[in-house]
Amino acid sequence: RNNPDLELNIVKLLDARRKAELPVIHIQHCSVNPIYPLHPDNPGNAFKPEAIPIDGEPIFQKTVNSAFIGTGLEAYLREQGINDLVIVGLTTDHCVSTSVRMAGNLGINVQLVADATATFAKTGPDGREYSADEIHAVNLASLHDEFCQVVTTQELI
Repeated sequence: RNNPDLELNIVKLLDARRKAELPVIHIQHCSVNPIYPLHPDNPGNAFKPEAIPIDGEPIFQKTVNSAFIGTGLEAYLREQGINDLVIVGLTTDHCVSTSVRMAGNLGINVQLVADATATFAKTGPDGREYSADEIHAVNLASLHDEFCQVVTTQELI
C-alpha cells in the first residue's frame, strides 16, 4: 500500500472536525461474499481503531464501491442540508473514486484528501505492473477539477 501516513492523517482530520463540531459520517464496506475480508463475519470488516465512530456519528453500510448505492447516504445529506463533503479512506481507485464521482454527479462539493487516502499496486490487463503510488496519483489527477478538489490534510486543518 502507498501512503503509510493514511491513518495518522485521518486521525488529524477526525480530531479537527470533532473539535470544530462539524459532521462526521462513516462508510463501512460490508462484502456479501463470506470469503472476503470485508464480510461482516470477518475481522477485516471492523473499523480501524483510529477511525472508530463516536456516539451520534452516522454509519452507512455499503456492499458495492459507491457509498451512495444501496445506502441512505444521499437522503441523509439532503435532509441535513449537507452539500460539502471531505472524503478520506481506502482505496483511492475503487470506493473512494466511485464515491467521489457519484457525489460530484449529484452536485455535492467534494474535497478529496490526497494524503488521507491510499491504494495498492495493480497489474494491468497487459501484464504491466503499476505501483500503488502510480495508481494513487493517476486517480487523483483524474478526479481533480472534474469531480472534486484534491487537497491535503494540512490544507484542510
